[in-house]
Amino acid sequence: MKQGTTIITLDNGYHLWTNTQGEGDIQLLCLHGGPGGNHEYWENFGEKLADLGVQVSMYDQLGSWYSDQPDYSDPEIADKYLTYDYFLDEVEEVRQKLGLDNFYLIGQSWGGALVQMYAAKYGQHLKGAIISSMVDEIDDYVKSINQCRLDALGPDKVKYMEKKEDENDLDDATYQSYVDVLNKEYIDRKQPTAISHLIDTMATPVYNAFQGDNEFVITGKLSQWHFREHLKEITVPTLITFGEHETMPISTAKIMQKEIPHARLETTPNGGHHHMIDNAPVYFDHLKKFITNVESGNFND
Repeated sequence: MKQGTTIITLDNGYHLWTNTQGEGDIQLLCLHGGPGGNHEYWENFGEKLADLGVQVSMYDQLGSWYSDQPDYSDPEIADKYLTYDYFLDEVEEVRQKLGLDNFYLIGQSWGGALVQMYAAKYGQHLKGAIISSMVDEIDDYVKSINQCRLDALGPDKVKYMEKKEDENDLDDATYQSYVDVLNKEYIDRKQPTAISHLIDTMATPVYNAFQGDNEFVITGKLSQWHFREHLKEITVPTLITFGEHETMPISTAKIMQKEIPHARLETTPNGGHHHMIDNAPVYFDHLKKFITNVESGNFND
């Protein structure tokens, strides 16, 4: 497969930014979170997995920073493209246009939801699935983030946040300062300068439609994310990887491990929601062990 950046044209006419790194017979496709984030925390995966002979492909989903950004203010466009089905089928079209088959699929956060859906529907194309920091049941996440807020801020500040949320005044400076504290504690614990930007690169219309205003208030379509009854449909070897200090509850990851027929759970000490950055050595040890075991036929649940 061609290395470097390629712009692919979807059947709907929009264009997606893609990038492929490394050489080898093992193929890995990476799905970013958000929704509305971008590929950037995958950029070193080709280097980190080079000794295994893994070729790593990544792309920015429709609406995200490096890809086309539709006019979501048009209700017809929003209704057509801001859906679970669209983003799931986008993964399959990207797979086809990049020529991938019998490959590994990894997704973080929202990308982990796409991995669950893809493995259940299109699992015949997969050799293995990696779900990084994503639950199968959004209600578990809501309980967890409420506890995270209480632990990090205390009851008085949480009450202030709830008041501003009830008033729909989420731009309040004090409210946003509390969000910053929570992000640094549970989302990006390492705060690397390498993926920082002078401006915000989040695709806000996509993020707002699915998540809401921030990671700690779910008012969008993800509030209806309930996938547990479908986990048994994921039949490929699966790695579930969570940070030990993040918003996604490890208790839910343990349930997912039991419900997915062939699943392994690994956790990353001192890792937040982006634990591939917060504690990269442990994260990549787990990932490389999983790929090596599947490739050798020695994967044990």
